[in-house]
Amino acid sequence: MSTTLKIDFVSDISCPWCAIGLQSLLRAAESVRDEVTLDLQFHPYELNPQLGPEGHDVATYLMEKYGMDATQLAQNQAAIRDRGAEVGIRFNMAGRRAYNTFDAHRLLAWAGEQGPALQLALKQALFVGYFTEGDNLSDHDTLVRIAGAAGLDGDAARELLAGDRYADTVRNEEAFYQQQGITAVPAVIVNEQYLISGGQPVEVFANALQQIARGEAG
Repeated sequence: MSTTLKIDFVSDISCPWCAIGLQSLLRAAESVRDEVTLDLQFHPYELNPQLGPEGHDVATYLMEKYGMDATQLAQNQAAIRDRGAEVGIRFNMAGRRAYNTFDAHRLLAWAGEQGPALQLALKQALFVGYFTEGDNLSDHDTLVRIAGAAGLDGDAARELLAGDRYADTVRNEEAFYQQQGITAVPAVIVNEQYLISGGQPVEVFANALQQIARGEAG
């Protein structure tokens, strides 16, 4: 009999390790589906809340923030591309810019009320849009297009983005997880007790899910 585990997945759309972590988690869940079922919910975390609509160059930002030189940056990006390829993500690093993701998180909060399958579809579509297609995720037309492609009502998405619905929801959730000590993402919280940090390999997630499920079932 399968054990249902509640998964609170705290992440940002502009975080490559969050994209890798999500796909690794989903593959892990599939590999242990006889034992584990996921009740998966997404929660917001902004890596760059201060960004304006023009965004900024990712390479320059990373080199300044982490003191990387060009060689180290290239190695870091190669590692991300390799890990992404392992779980089916194509990372396009050339000329990538980081954008403010607050409105994308508002859309995700709304999608969550439409059901977990739609929220997951939107989350994955946003990751593909940003990391593979190079989309500007602060642009409302782009967000509406992605929402529609993910199966959501495009007109309703546009209306939501034109106002401030779910703004308080996003800010309150961000504050809650910061108060819980979350300072890096992805943060994968299982049954509100167990924290798995980072974009772990599939086998690490699978082992953790099995161990927790067996403990909960026991």
